[in-house]
Amino acid sequence: MEKFGFVGLPNAGKSSLYNALTGGGALAAPYAFATTDPNVGVAKVFDHRLDALAEMSESKSVVPASVQFNDIGGLVAGASKGEGLGNKFLSGIREVDAIVFVLRAFRDDDVPGPHDPLEHLGVVELELTYADLETVERQLEKRRKAFKGDPGLRDEMEASEAALSYLEAGTPLYHSDLSEAHRLALKPWFLLTNKPVLAVVNLDEEQLGDIDAVIDPVRKELGELAPVFGACVQLEAEAALLDPEDRAEMLDGFGLGEGAIVRFIQAAYHTLGLRTFLTTGEKESRAWTFRVGSTAPECAGRIHSDLQRGFIRAETIRWDELLEIGSWAKARDVGKLRSEGKEYVVEDGDVLDIKFNV
Repeated sequence: MEKFGFVGLPNAGKSSLYNALTGGGALAAPYAFATTDPNVGVAKVFDHRLDALAEMSESKSVVPASVQFNDIGGLVAGASKGEGLGNKFLSGIREVDAIVFVLRAFRDDDVPGPHDPLEHLGVVELELTYADLETVERQLEKRRKAFKGDPGLRDEMEASEAALSYLEAGTPLYHSDLSEAHRLALKPWFLLTNKPVLAVVNLDEEQLGDIDAVIDPVRKELGELAPVFGACVQLEAEAALLDPEDRAEMLDGFGLGEGAIVRFIQAAYHTLGLRTFLTTGEKESRAWTFRVGSTAPECAGRIHSDLQRGFIRAETIRWDELLEIGSWAKARDVGKLRSEGKEYVVEDGDVLDIKFNV
């Protein structure tokens, strides 16, 4: 399962965001380092297509796609040199697939620390960059010695030297023009700034009336690098504890519609190039995660390895077309099910029925 790690200064709202996403009980306290060990939880990826198909099929079980979120202790200036939780914090980030910056914008006299989200962003970016610089310098020295006897390390050497020039200038690798080939060559190094990023700006209730004005400076700073969301995280964490009907009523009362958390989870899912195909029937309707560009046999393997090994074909139809027809049986009767072979590249929203023989 793909993992996202929360990165931010102490008291930015990381544990509250974790609770909003997972319905968990992480301690959210107004003092630094309330979280010393990572909290790990799973969040459902909300998908109206799945719900509609489940209703059509009268499914007994509905299983959404999911992603994992790690709530890691707060980062402070000097973390790369051992301040705060230091290396313990940084090792927790290295294990995730993408980073979520949690940036404080809310004002609260009882909570210490700054409330300028750009200031938060500047500190965390600098510390991650310093940590990567130390890693690259250390690894590059080892590679230079090995390179003399192994010319096959040339690509990795070139990638590390290119990365070093950006990091020495204080530039996170996601802000750099590093080529995709160099980024892939560096992937085994688990560099912190070589990961996809998103940002959540944590607001207070008074700021909900003009969210764009609060988060626009962060949007401008990150540009097209990362989706940026504004959310009153504490409010959405409280809403997450309610049943769906009461939660919808609470969020609607604040003019938030389905809430920022739903949109954030969907964006997090797509940031890693993840998409969804669906299966539906009376027993179960389910969303399955796959990566963009996956073939039908590869997607079959997401269900079970036997389906990939013995793949024959996939009967498929777009989810909305199936809903319009009204059932899988009717879709077959009117000739709307397509029979796709091993070369078919599955698209987001395809409904599949895998035919196989082992």
